[in-house]
Amino acid sequence: MRNTALMCDDSITRQILRLALEEDRAAADITTNSLADYDRVVAAQVTAKEDGVISGTGVFHDVFITLDPLMEVNIIKNDGAFVAKGDVVIEIKGMESTILKGERTALNFLQRLSGIASLTRNFIKKLEGCDVTLLDTRKTTPGMRTLEKKAVKDGGGTNHRMNLEDMAMIKDNHIRMAGSITAAIRKVRQQNPGKKIEVEVKNPDELDEALSLSQEIDIVMLDNFEPGLLPEAIKRKRPGVKYEISGNVNLENIKNKAVKGIDYISVGALTHSFKSLDLSLNIIE
Repeated sequence: MRNTALMCDDSITRQILRLALEEDRAAADITTNSLADYDRVVAAQVTAKEDGVISGTGVFHDVFITLDPLMEVNIIKNDGAFVAKGDVVIEIKGMESTILKGERTALNFLQRLSGIASLTRNFIKKLEGCDVTLLDTRKTTPGMRTLEKKAVKDGGGTNHRMNLEDMAMIKDNHIRMAGSITAAIRKVRQQNPGKKIEVEVKNPDELDEALSLSQEIDIVMLDNFEPGLLPEAIKRKRPGVKYEISGNVNLENIKNKAVKGIDYISVGALTHSFKSLDLSLNIIE
């Protein structure tokens, strides 16, 4: 039975999908359209060419359903599933011309999102045995945030705020704008009584100032704190306040940062320095 409904119900994702197809001029593919006399129904498979974690099957499906609602897209490996080299990820059946027109756009989504999920899983492995939550950031591809943050979750990570409205994050430029950490916290709390507040601090003095208003805040971000400063910072921690570490976190040093007393570690690299997962689409005779 064919499922002609789109799997991605997010309006921004649907816009990105249609923009990607328009960008590639899929309907005006001069090569495929020139071979229309040879068009026929065929099957195709997406295969993993390396080990990794899959993400983006929904938008992959929607690329082909958008081009032709009669396409059959059978997802073998769901989002979040581990795949080994050689595994079949997705099977497709439909007009050969539709497969050729949508192949690159669909794979662009699937490979990139699977790359994010795979990198996230590698970070999660480094944190095994640690009572720390791995967070992403807003350092995402413009327009792709919903998909990329879902990919982080597919890899085992946790989403930080989705956008600027979700929660308040008082960073160095906000502090400069208000004149002090204290002024910034008080004004933001006054204006947003029901929202979470996170405050970025860069040294012990800033930490002390933020913690003096511990009843007004929820999270303190220890930004680029030297490892030697963490034990003292943890000693000063107040009840009800969570600690987040951020800044230059990578696979080599994240384990050393995941010390007792740290609640979150945020990693921008999850969505800005990933490598696309190597996947291929081949038509089967």
